[in-house]
Amino acid sequence: MTSPAYIPQIQLYQEWLQRTRGLTFDSYDALWQWSTSEIEDFWQSIWDYCDLQSPTPYKQVLKENVMPGAQWFEGAQVNMAQQILRHVEAADAAGLPAVIADNEDGQVTTLSWPQLRQQVAALAVELQAMGVQPGDRVAAYLPNIAQTIVAFMATISVGGVWSICAPDMGINAVLDRFKQIEPVVLFTVDGVVYGGKSFDRQAVSEQIRQALPSLRHAIVVGNRKDNVQWSGYANFAELAARDDAATQVFEPLWLPFDHPLWIVYSSGTTGLPKPIVHGHGGMMMVQMQLGTLHNDLGCSYEANSFGERYHWYSSTGWVMWNAQVAGLQRGCTVVIFDGNPAGPKDRPDMTTLWRFAARHGVTFFGVGAAFYALCAKADIDPAYCGDLRRIRALGSTGSPLSEDVQQWGTEFMRKAGVSGDGGQGVWWCNISGGTDFAGAFLGGNRQLPQTPGRMQCRMLGAAVQAWNEAGQPVFDQVGELVCSQPIPSMPLYLWGDKEGQRYHSSYFDSYPAGHGRNPHGGDLPASAGAAWRHGDWISIGSDGSCVIYGRSDATINRHGLRMGTSELYSAVEALPEVLDSMVVDLEYLGRDSYMPLFVVLRDGILLDEDLRQRLANSIRLALSPRFVPDAIVQVEQIPRTLSGKKQELPIKKLMLGQAVEKVINRETMANPDCLDWYVDFANKHLARQNVVA
Repeated sequence: MTSPAYIPQIQLYQEWLQRTRGLTFDSYDALWQWSTSEIEDFWQSIWDYCDLQSPTPYKQVLKENVMPGAQWFEGAQVNMAQQILRHVEAADAAGLPAVIADNEDGQVTTLSWPQLRQQVAALAVELQAMGVQPGDRVAAYLPNIAQTIVAFMATISVGGVWSICAPDMGINAVLDRFKQIEPVVLFTVDGVVYGGKSFDRQAVSEQIRQALPSLRHAIVVGNRKDNVQWSGYANFAELAARDDAATQVFEPLWLPFDHPLWIVYSSGTTGLPKPIVHGHGGMMMVQMQLGTLHNDLGCSYEANSFGERYHWYSSTGWVMWNAQVAGLQRGCTVVIFDGNPAGPKDRPDMTTLWRFAARHGVTFFGVGAAFYALCAKADIDPAYCGDLRRIRALGSTGSPLSEDVQQWGTEFMRKAGVSGDGGQGVWWCNISGGTDFAGAFLGGNRQLPQTPGRMQCRMLGAAVQAWNEAGQPVFDQVGELVCSQPIPSMPLYLWGDKEGQRYHSSYFDSYPAGHGRNPHGGDLPASAGAAWRHGDWISIGSDGSCVIYGRSDATINRHGLRMGTSELYSAVEALPEVLDSMVVDLEYLGRDSYMPLFVVLRDGILLDEDLRQRLANSIRLALSPRFVPDAIVQVEQIPRTLSGKKQELPIKKLMLGQAVEKVINRETMANPDCLDWYVDFANKHLARQNVVA
């Protein structure tokens, strides 16, 4: 897609700052310092640079620098659907589609920009006829298909609040989420295919419908069959086909800047998942800042980035689905895949997603870090992946990406014919953020040097620091990831949290109010509130690059030496026999620590004494003898969340004697069948401890 004349998006932004603001920065660090100290000026520049529009003026960019409760662009009116549909005429005139959707069966659906507008308008008019009012919640139990994007845009265009669960989630997990928000309309699907198997969803859909008394209407999407007729459900295809005077004049409603856009959920590992509410305006701004400046996504019909095709593999249960859809704001063609990126479970094929990318000319290829690690283990050959030469960027998130895996990926792309700028290799856009604010704190910069295993920079506008135990910023040391200044996409509130106590305790109760909150350094009065504690260990280098070391609540603390789990995984998974691993560090008051390491090995390999010694030596050499585990145990699977994160903390709690129903919800797991083994392992461990005691 790019040519020798290609100009990185962040360079275009800086040239615009110089031209319109007279601002020049001699380094990225200087630009970042400005963006996090002159907060209002920076976010005003994003509004102007991205040409966001409002039919009414706003009073000021930021009413008051407080956390939580920052109020942005008071008086402005926006709608994400408005922003997306602004591209219809220009993109269509250039002959570029809006959405390309593919699946395991090779069924391709392409939506032109005019088709997207017509279907969104048709469904929006129908939703209004059903009585959907601004603020009403609309729930979706849908896979990553084109119809889901249409349903989302139609919902938000009439002011409805969108909330989605993936069809691979169990009934209880879905109801734990949807019951909290009392939706009035349910979108659901007739069935899905994953890993080569077909799953009917009619019975589950009816269970959901019956369990939600707030529902007034239900709509079924035909994914496995063209014409699905269920009693009590409207047919999506029939509704979306409407094309009359009402649909032709329909325009998305202008809504207050902080009108709720969607409700996403915490992982729900324990207790009810947190329903996190984000607003239209905040999400529009942060997704434009992330997508344009840091992911280097261009508009598909602009000469500099003509033909841009954006893909980030995700299920609808992960916030990267939201980020993928937000690419439409920029005028990108989004290319989505529904199914298992590793192919059928009985015939794993790690070239599946690469071949999909080649088939559709993807230019930005994003996926979870674990996918790249599995590709490296399988040592796939690009010769069997199709033509990947249009890919100019690899995105990674979800868990830390190791140095070795990134180097493998760079060499893989080089063999595929992608050598990057100046032959330096494909550009990696490694990001880290969270569902909590549906954005990223750390990410890429097309103009900065790349160091495998590190993220290039802190995001513009994200006042991220590593704080030590005294709450002081540190460099080249591991500390707590904090964000000391508000950003527009921080949650408006948690649904049902009337007094805001749950919101405050989730992010703002770790540090004294006002501490470190002055954008120019130092403190603010306690009325400014506390810094955001994200829950990750981070190290920020003197060059500005960053490493995430895993969740701070799943840290290894061995004999006074503390370390994030990701470093141990890098050492362990460097061995070719190891496909996956997880470590749990148990700390007992008055007892010795106990740390087991669980490993998934390649088919046909058993954990013998020689392999145990090599694993121990790898950890000893890469980290320290202190981190050699007390036991190494071969397992069939590592428990993971639906978004692919290892569930270290729940297994730790099991082994400390907590009841399984209090520490983990099976239906929030990607592989719940493996949990019984860990419960049994924990029980046996506890029995041994009791004997010793």
